[in-house]
Amino acid sequence: MADEIAIESMLKERRKFKPDAAFSRQAHVNGVTAYNRMRKEADKNYQRYWARLAKENVTWFTPWKKVLSWKPPFAKWFVGAKTNVSYNCLDRHLEGENAWRRNKAAIIWEGEPGDSRTLTYGDLHREVCKFTNVLKGLGIKKGDRVVLYMPMVPELAIAMLACARMGAVHSIIFGGFSAESIRDRINDAEAHTVVTADGGWRRGQVVPLKNMIDEALEGAKTVRNVVVVQRTGQSILMKDGRDQWWHELMKDASPDCPAAKLDAEHPLFTLYTSGTTGKPKGILHTTGGYLVHTTVTSKYIFDLKETDTYWCTADIGWITGHSYVVYGILSNGATTVMYEGAPNHPEQDRFWEIIDKYNVTIFYTAPTAIRTFQKWGDEHVKKHSLKSLRLLGTVGEPINPAAWMWYRKMIGKNRCPIVDTWWQTETGGILISPIPGAVTTTPGTATLPFPGIFPEVVNEAGKPAKTDEGGYLVVKRPWPGMLRGIYGDPKRYKEQYWSKFKDTYFTGDGARRDKNGYFWIMGRVDDVMNVAGHRLSTMEIESALVSHPSVAESAVVGRPDEIKGTGVVAFVSLEKGIEASEKLQAQLKQHVAKEIGPIAKPDDIRFTDALPKTRSGKIMRRLLRDIAAGRETVGDTTTLEDYSVLAKLRDSDEG
Repeated sequence: MADEIAIESMLKERRKFKPDAAFSRQAHVNGVTAYNRMRKEADKNYQRYWARLAKENVTWFTPWKKVLSWKPPFAKWFVGAKTNVSYNCLDRHLEGENAWRRNKAAIIWEGEPGDSRTLTYGDLHREVCKFTNVLKGLGIKKGDRVVLYMPMVPELAIAMLACARMGAVHSIIFGGFSAESIRDRINDAEAHTVVTADGGWRRGQVVPLKNMIDEALEGAKTVRNVVVVQRTGQSILMKDGRDQWWHELMKDASPDCPAAKLDAEHPLFTLYTSGTTGKPKGILHTTGGYLVHTTVTSKYIFDLKETDTYWCTADIGWITGHSYVVYGILSNGATTVMYEGAPNHPEQDRFWEIIDKYNVTIFYTAPTAIRTFQKWGDEHVKKHSLKSLRLLGTVGEPINPAAWMWYRKMIGKNRCPIVDTWWQTETGGILISPIPGAVTTTPGTATLPFPGIFPEVVNEAGKPAKTDEGGYLVVKRPWPGMLRGIYGDPKRYKEQYWSKFKDTYFTGDGARRDKNGYFWIMGRVDDVMNVAGHRLSTMEIESALVSHPSVAESAVVGRPDEIKGTGVVAFVSLEKGIEASEKLQAQLKQHVAKEIGPIAKPDDIRFTDALPKTRSGKIMRRLLRDIAAGRETVGDTTTLEDYSVLAKLRDSDEG
């Protein structure tokens, strides 16, 4: 039975890139010997290993009595210890031998219209202390939930760190969600206070955030205070007794506010993830373990140094922004870049312009963004030197080899290592990734687990899958950054993540492991198609399509088929200057058959100018499944970047 349902993996990639010797010499993990030493230490006693990293990389007010308490599926890390995330991100960089960092840039911020600000660690500490006192003045207490619905401005990071400083639990809602989605999240969190802005900039247009909050609060019963950052200056409604301006509250706030000594398991934040149906899930992360995980992975996976200017392009409304724009980077005392707007405003070279402007050394972005840059054309990249870059990263979904190679050549100039990172909202931080300077990379694979993380690929029976056999990606042991539950819903937490395999975390992703032990992520199990008895990964078919020189991007979904069970439908956007035709359609079908095998050949290829994506760059495949099957679109579509894409896809279908 297990063999019958195995996910078949047909993608073959043999190119290898060994670590550059010069990079290795300066790296935190300076070669394969040092890396193997780390792995052996973690494999021998992973609790002792994490305890060592926790002591070396995080400041604690009180030491732990026990490293891990594990009563499946509930974990507690660094039991009995006290610390504070805000203190680790700010205060410790202003004290003792680190006091020089007071005048070091903590956040370099670029607004979409071209305005910019730099906050030193001293500036950021002062602003965070003041806003913590503002929250206290509004009656917020330790454990209260505060909703943040804001553009990518420094005040968002300030509000996060202020909540963490006093032990309030922040819940950031991405600035693209609708009023109804916001209301659901506010009600589930029972939030007392919302922090927002009059608006934000996106492609030269104002996103009316405050108007959206006003609409959302019509059905939200618990909110007493709304704090509004003045960003765009348009006229907004300010409700007496509820709404107050950020700048007015901050004017007389005291800059003196010691960080609370919080239990390692004190809640830090909830972050809501939405499915196609049902109420959103509030993923809960706590203080100590999450801080250790994000601090350590930031240091080793990005090889983060004192001299680095680091830029992760993710919105802070997503987990990547929490962990690798704010917390993990600032706790290391590094400089983080925040950009408010779109990558193509005012021109398609905006990202490359920012890299050169601020001499960015580490760049972390999504595969969908990389494929979009590729489609826009190399000429936009060639206008800029990008010589400051020394490391590249990818996040969000598996990266296909063609995009990986373009990224290496065009952005990294064939000299920057690429860290292809796999992780989730639920994992808190990166679980699988190469360590630069130590691990040989191959395009398309996230390579090996971070030392101290124990994933496996298993079959339906929960037994280890054979080499190169597709199966379910699971994690066999607890890890510090893991979610501690779904807010207010332990039953759903158990059912969703721990019921498929006993005492084992099920990621929801398919994967295979090659003869070198490298993990190849094959996408969500939901996206695996059963075609004539073969279980095929959509990601592999997409990768085959994108390897054709005419294709810029593709998304593959299944649709019901009376004969095969599932038919393969590919939505394809073409490189600039390539015309769609029936001849090209036939060529692409044959190309997939040649690259993977005849069973994977698409039944239908639909050409489109663009694919439906969220503003974070993820392709909304469930919407494409609805279109391919001729169904009405269901579920939340409010994070869709461009609604006209859906209409055009439906029109082309009907035509």
